[in-house]
Amino acid sequence: MARNRGFRGWFYFRMGWSTYFAFIFAAINTLTVTFYLAIEKYPTLEFIFPTFFHYVIIVSSIGVPMLILIGYVHFKRTKARRAEMDVSYETNPYVARTLVNTQILVSLNLKLIDVLVKQSINQKLSEKEIDDVKDLQKDLAKFISERTFANKMDLEFFKKIEETADT
Repeated sequence: MARNRGFRGWFYFRMGWSTYFAFIFAAINTLTVTFYLAIEKYPTLEFIFPTFFHYVIIVSSIGVPMLILIGYVHFKRTKARRAEMDVSYETNPYVARTLVNTQILVSLNLKLIDVLVKQSINQKLSEKEIDDVKDLQKDLAKFISERTFANKMDLEFFKKIEETADT
């Protein structure tokens, strides 16, 4: 952690700047510029927005709910968010690794549940079921030993999961 202190500080600086500082100043700048360049020049609009304070209150009361709705639609109703997440998985090997590990764990748990249920009702596993478990073990051991962040095997696994989910 200590060797990355400078880069971590740079990351936190950029997050603070872009998320809070730049956002607040961009909002103030937009409100100020639009009021003094547009509203003051047109008497009709000056009737609706008599002062800068009135302008801020009216625009904020309309703009904030509208932007919340737009944000909601972006996250819940558009394909844009899915595309962003796809890019995140493709470009961040740690995120892809987490997804792949989760998928592997779910598959293993389902297989283990099948085995446990059979054993709990005193059923023997068939030779095919034993072979399936051995094959799964062999495949996972091979996959885990060969994958690295550099060789993108997790990304290929992720694409297979995505193809399976789409069908």
